[in-house]
Amino acid sequence: MTGLIGSIIIGCLAGFCAGKLMKGGGFGFFMNLLLGLFGGAIGGWVFDALGIQWGGLLGQLGIAIIGAVIILYIASLLRR
Repeated sequence: MTGLIGSIIIGCLAGFCAGKLMKGGGFGFFMNLLLGLFGGAIGGWVFDALGIQWGGLLGQLGIAIIGAVIILYIASLLRR
């Protein structure tokens, strides 16, 4: 476990990366960071529920990016 500060940093980094991966760049820098924080939590919950474990810092970042991309995608659908 990385702790609260580490989780916030990973979530922000995941939001940034997800914004770069999404067509159209997502919702802007700060909104992508906030959605990345939420996406990191959702990604961790989904992967844990599925019994998938990725170890280490890169694994946590990968899970957070996947969760953030999912959240940005859902948010883009709701924005239309």
